[in-house]
Amino acid sequence: MSVSILGIQPSFGFGDRLGLGTKGHCTALQRFGPGISGIFAQQSIREMNRCRRSPDEVFSDAETALGQISYDLPHGADADHLKLTADVDLVFDSGFTFFTLDPSDHVNDQADCYSEIELSNAWKELQGKCHWVDDYLDQKVTLDTGEIIHFTQTELHRCAVKYGPAMVHSLEIAKYLVTKAEAAGRQIEIELSIDETAQPTTPLEHFVFADQLLKAEMPLVSVAPRFVGHFEKGIDFYGNRSEFLKTLKSHAAISRQLGPYKLSLHSGSDKLSIYEAFAHETAGLFHVKTAGTSYLEALRVVAVTDSIFFREIIEFSRACFEKDRATYEISSGLEEVLPEVGFPDDNRVTEAYLNENAGRQILHVTFGSVLNSGLNGRFQEILEDQQNLYTEFLVEHFRKHLQPLTKGMAGLS
Repeated sequence: MSVSILGIQPSFGFGDRLGLGTKGHCTALQRFGPGISGIFAQQSIREMNRCRRSPDEVFSDAETALGQISYDLPHGADADHLKLTADVDLVFDSGFTFFTLDPSDHVNDQADCYSEIELSNAWKELQGKCHWVDDYLDQKVTLDTGEIIHFTQTELHRCAVKYGPAMVHSLEIAKYLVTKAEAAGRQIEIELSIDETAQPTTPLEHFVFADQLLKAEMPLVSVAPRFVGHFEKGIDFYGNRSEFLKTLKSHAAISRQLGPYKLSLHSGSDKLSIYEAFAHETAGLFHVKTAGTSYLEALRVVAVTDSIFFREIIEFSRACFEKDRATYEISSGLEEVLPEVGFPDDNRVTEAYLNENAGRQILHVTFGSVLNSGLNGRFQEILEDQQNLYTEFLVEHFRKHLQPLTKGMAGLS
């Protein structure tokens, strides 16, 4: 079956920075993800630029691999983190069906910290552009959890200052995208991503943002709020788990009440401790997005088959780390793990850099530098020669992701 829209079916995105992981991704989903639809072609504009892959290559690499194994189930293709109409133009003709809009550059991350005076001054600059505030003022909405959202003037003004320009920008891109799809006679679905911001999205903010987009008839299938806690690249969730679960219930209730649409977990790689709860609390209305974790499994293949070359990649990645970490939310530093020369034993090198947090993050964020260096040729050669081993590693790795999700859906009607 060719790529299609998936609607509100639970789904899992397998980002593939190398174009060689689809067989492993598909096999893992078939074995361990019954009832979950796959998105195999998935890459952001940032990743495409860093990997020097075109949208056509991202799409065709995944579809070709699926054809080779005769995969015939519905599946999607995600043009991820689109920030401009130019991004839409770049990816649209390649065949993607799932378009993730990212207005994070237009979110005011300081709004949550504003004093009353600062908030008032910021609101005065925006109030002519946020007429929707009056529609909610002093209203109350009761969610199916029993929680009541009270739309006070202060919180609405804060929402407008924080997200108002991002709403406008999202609608502009969405309308541009929908117009292109209608002209081409294509069905599409849209995800809103506001997760790459500093402050959590409150239930009130989620409600207003999504409600405004839906009222504008945007084909919204998924929303990725900025959840409470830390969702860093390549490692498990950490933070106040109780607070995360509490607000997750609220966000899930909003998605059911306004949509239904799915809640999306971005930076979803390796968040093993919360998958079961995420699937359960969303009642299966979820999308989980991964990317760099498959790249780390590719490095595991290198570590097993050519330990000397793996050490070269580590040394190179450490040299690029401070520059490359700038666009990622990570807490690890070089001082937390020794250079590869500090570990005479190859197994200890693998443990430190592929199984422990600091090492994983160092390798995770430097993928673009590695793939654009003289190391890439040998890297690709190893993976092509060891395709079966790479598939084996991916299947085992994503078992750890998919099994908790399917367990969380067990018993849901």
